[in-house]
Amino acid sequence: MGITVPYRFVSARGSDANAFGGSVIDLRILATSDLHANLLAWDYHTSRPCPQRGLARVAALIHKARFESPQNLLFDNGDFLHGTVLGDFIAESTPTLRSGRPLHTHPMIAAMNALDYDAVALGNHEFGHGLGFLRRSLAATRFPIVCSNLYFKPTRGAPLAASYLLLHRDLRDRHGKLHRIKIGVLGFIPPQTTIWEKRYLKSRASVDDITASARHLVPELRARGADLIVALSHSGISATGDEPGAENASSALAEIDGIDVIIAGHTHLTFPTASQQNLAGKPAVMPGFFGSHLGVIDLTLRTGSKGWRIASFDAEVRPISQRNPETGDVMALVADNPAIVEIAQPAHQALLARTDVIVGHSPIALHSHFALLTQSPPLALVAAAQADHLQRVLADAADKRLADLPLLSAVAPFKAGGRGGPENFTDIPAGPLMARHVSDLYIHPNSVACLRVSGQDLADWLERSVSLYRQIAPGSTDVALINEDFPSFNFDTIHGLSYQIDLSTPPRFNTFGRVIAPEARRIRDLRYKGQPVHPEQMFALATNSYRAAGGAGFPGTGGAQVVYDGTENNREILAAYLRRGGQPSQTSMDWHFLPMPGSTVTVDLSNNAAHHLAEVPHLRLEPLGMQPTGFRRFRLHL
Repeated sequence: MGITVPYRFVSARGSDANAFGGSVIDLRILATSDLHANLLAWDYHTSRPCPQRGLARVAALIHKARFESPQNLLFDNGDFLHGTVLGDFIAESTPTLRSGRPLHTHPMIAAMNALDYDAVALGNHEFGHGLGFLRRSLAATRFPIVCSNLYFKPTRGAPLAASYLLLHRDLRDRHGKLHRIKIGVLGFIPPQTTIWEKRYLKSRASVDDITASARHLVPELRARGADLIVALSHSGISATGDEPGAENASSALAEIDGIDVIIAGHTHLTFPTASQQNLAGKPAVMPGFFGSHLGVIDLTLRTGSKGWRIASFDAEVRPISQRNPETGDVMALVADNPAIVEIAQPAHQALLARTDVIVGHSPIALHSHFALLTQSPPLALVAAAQADHLQRVLADAADKRLADLPLLSAVAPFKAGGRGGPENFTDIPAGPLMARHVSDLYIHPNSVACLRVSGQDLADWLERSVSLYRQIAPGSTDVALINEDFPSFNFDTIHGLSYQIDLSTPPRFNTFGRVIAPEARRIRDLRYKGQPVHPEQMFALATNSYRAAGGAGFPGTGGAQVVYDGTENNREILAAYLRRGGQPSQTSMDWHFLPMPGSTVTVDLSNNAAHHLAEVPHLRLEPLGMQPTGFRRFRLHL
């Protein structure tokens, strides 16, 4: 169902001479994406200010951009409600929202209302706390919601979102004459959303292919008089975006005739880049994540025989902070917007009080600086908590055969640098563990799950994980080890197994989980309790709900292999384990790279990693110096 939004009068300041003949209108499009409930410039894991995030900061850029160009539209591209400790706290701890009684407006919605967004698209994470919470949260919006490829089975009540929008705006041309302009707005989420959020969407909704949906709706919007069509694409930019069911299809969307502007997102990157300024010749932006950037597109619209068209455009992303390339320090470029800060304060203060509570103790530092290079104590802790909980569950299971299977535990580092930047590492000192540290160790509110897998499944699972590494030719010197397009949360290590990794072999999988080298096998000498793992041997594998449902396309997931799909939150399980005095196991796993004498690689880590080198003498890491990105580069001898 499409929605026509009543027109809004926009007054332009001044009028320029028309240099092109005919009527010319200047229109600015502003965009945010992947805010993930980051209202303030605050890191709830470290309980410290963070100048690189926050809607309160990007709001200052919005006001400045609007002042520069009064004829403007402001859009958000999805993932605005969920993805931080604050978002989870609001979803789990606000009785009025969850009970359905008189609504207490979600602070993220209140802030977006205050900023007067013109339209907002849904992202895949919006469904992470269930449809009831989402519907009640959206009930307070003063802006329209769009999602063009999400379809629910017939239900009573209003739909969650419109399939498209038609915004009516009165804009002045450069001579001061008013024109009624109709802006069509489409919104898209990845088709994989029904897998990632299976608990809430299974049997209730379907998500169609992005480009197929666009090709169906664009003619309808044009038939209804759309002069301009903007695609709010909660989807990344990829050369493979034209494949059926592609997760990252923004490039393919740009190829569709009739779509004029692309707002991309989902992958937490920025666009345009130094090497690419547009998509298929069309204006496009991807404005980072957590409020790190504001997307700005300036359009010059001109009338012609076929109506209004884009005569020229400029596109950029404006940052809220800047890094000193020599020291790595981050400097704020804008101040907080007081109105947004005021909206956020009640939830912010309540959350601080809840997270500054001791839940356990660790005799060692828990950090993820070397989690992609060797065994990691925080991962061992999470794996131990996960396995401890599943042992209790399987012992009570009706199918006693499960209790007799060897129990393994798969975990991945959520914070290991990469696109999240040099601050994106867990770094908890030895001593008391606070409730906020639990969220640092496990940042997503996943629930626990268990799979029944074979030895072959385990080998393939690990092959999927170690495809994070680039192929290293023997004798190579100082080549980059990590494929920067491969997120660390897809680097699972399986506790209870030992294995070696042969980096001289090409990766078996690409970053999306597709087999690209069928003959390639990097995993060597896979063992359980010192004995070789046989392909037909069966195991119980503890993991999380996202992975068990098929998230990231790991082999051996989904369907009948899921033997337990619990509702217990992984963070709650970890907190309970710590309260019982649980500790990370130092012997739960053993993996390392096969030696490659004379070969060296480089890895970019946090500057703080240098303080922990004594903990990993076997890695023989050498600091090489700071990078302009704020990472410190290290040499690793293979």
